[in-house]
Amino acid sequence: MSTTYKVVVADAISRAGLAPLAGDSRFEIVERVGLAGEALGDALADADAVLVRSTARITRDVLERTHRLKVIGRAGVGVDTIDVDAATERGVAVLTAPSGNTISAAELTIALILSLARRIAAADRSMKSGAWDRKSFDGVELHGKTLGLIGAGRIGSEVARRARAFGMRVLAYDPHIPEEHARALEIELLPLEDVLRAADVVSLHVPLTEGTSGLLGEKRLRSMKRGAFLVNAARGGVVDERALVAVLRDGHLGGAALDVFETEPLPSDHPLRALDTVVLTPHLGASTPEAQHLVAIEIAEAVRQALVEGDLSRAVNAPAIAGEEMRRARPMLDLAERLGRLASVLMDAPLRRVEVRYAGSVPNVLSTLAASAMVGILSHAVGRATVNLVSALHLAKSRGIEVVRVGLPVKSDYAEYVELSLSSGGAPLDVAGAVIGSGHSRVVRLGRFHVDIIPAGSLVILRNRDVPGVIGRVGTLLGNASVNIGEYHQSRLAAGGEALAAISVDGRLGPELVTALRQLPEVIDVRQVELDTPGNMAVRRG
Repeated sequence: MSTTYKVVVADAISRAGLAPLAGDSRFEIVERVGLAGEALGDALADADAVLVRSTARITRDVLERTHRLKVIGRAGVGVDTIDVDAATERGVAVLTAPSGNTISAAELTIALILSLARRIAAADRSMKSGAWDRKSFDGVELHGKTLGLIGAGRIGSEVARRARAFGMRVLAYDPHIPEEHARALEIELLPLEDVLRAADVVSLHVPLTEGTSGLLGEKRLRSMKRGAFLVNAARGGVVDERALVAVLRDGHLGGAALDVFETEPLPSDHPLRALDTVVLTPHLGASTPEAQHLVAIEIAEAVRQALVEGDLSRAVNAPAIAGEEMRRARPMLDLAERLGRLASVLMDAPLRRVEVRYAGSVPNVLSTLAASAMVGILSHAVGRATVNLVSALHLAKSRGIEVVRVGLPVKSDYAEYVELSLSSGGAPLDVAGAVIGSGHSRVVRLGRFHVDIIPAGSLVILRNRDVPGVIGRVGTLLGNASVNIGEYHQSRLAAGGEALAAISVDGRLGPELVTALRQLPEVIDVRQVELDTPGNMAVRRG
């Protein structure tokens, strides 16, 4: 029987854009627009996903009223109305639709720049008051002027293309884009302070984060050219509004155009409303039917892929990869979780550090690999329903576990190789696995022992002294208890020393049988682990 997912639409979102969900019989779409607080939480109590735009607020209190929520889909980019930390703690993926509004936002930015340069809004107000005042509205040409971009990602790049068409020189501050991308767009990359000093128009295209909050305060605003223009169609809070009012009032800046604000709606008595050199619009960046249709399609498809395929590449709070890389990485991610489960039952002391090492051909996989490993490790302590790819690294941090990721050179004997090193402060426990052939996984090392174990089903790990008859006595004990052995793998460091046995059995051993195994004179220790678990890619909560 196929799984049915309930998706609540909590905001005004293009219905036609929900086609990826509406056209799939596995999804039930329920509209609950206009709810807030407890009412919204109750509406989401049995939902698998919720779609929002910019009105519905997904708070911690709302999330605490949900029982099976796996995904929050934001039809747009900003997540100001979503408590991302609370969602992460609960293992709920927060997805965004970063591409659908790109053109609309870029075109609005150009419109705002033109409105400032030619004083269109002020001239319009004058005309509507009955005046004909040409001399008060002299403008400037954009041709030959310098545009400074703070952020040159998707939207910033589109703004750059349009600015170049106007004959503008384009500078940018963006530490995250490669030189080749900048050269292709004819953008000069410079430090932030240099961009501010050189630009005739500064346009912001960065998210609101701890690092960008208040990015342009009074000192940086005054470092801009006298008479320069500032445009912000990105996120409110990136510009210090009090400082902006001050530099506009004393004439240091020639004007500002703002589509976003620290507080939205903008208070009716806000001083920005009283300045003639300011153009204000009420967060219109994505307010075109084209953009709303595209972001709805984008987020609907992202939610479908997250719930059905476990693709969290659009999540802002989960390490993830997508597309062909995800298909190639799936066997490794599954192996990493199974290695984590196996390693966790072999640890005796409280875990303090995990090092995840990878050698292989899949790029950008280490973060997701580390999260998968932590799903396996932590599920032993907190339960599989509590931890997933979204919450794993957060839970590790909250428990004081340091997670380190290390890329290794490609190994000659294994095309895809992952190794976990678990430490409680003393000597680490290392476990390793590899994917060989057509996606077949093997555990290849347990501690000091080289092994060749299929990581599936119920596994008994037994340490014993390497003396004659041990395998027979263990087999007889299990046989007498009607336990079927699927595979018995024995490894030793040296003849007569310590050995390790990995025994694949049909079903979990009862406590009496484990005790009986431990009482065999040659046996040092016995552990068992169940390696077959629900797929770790989807964000499941039980």
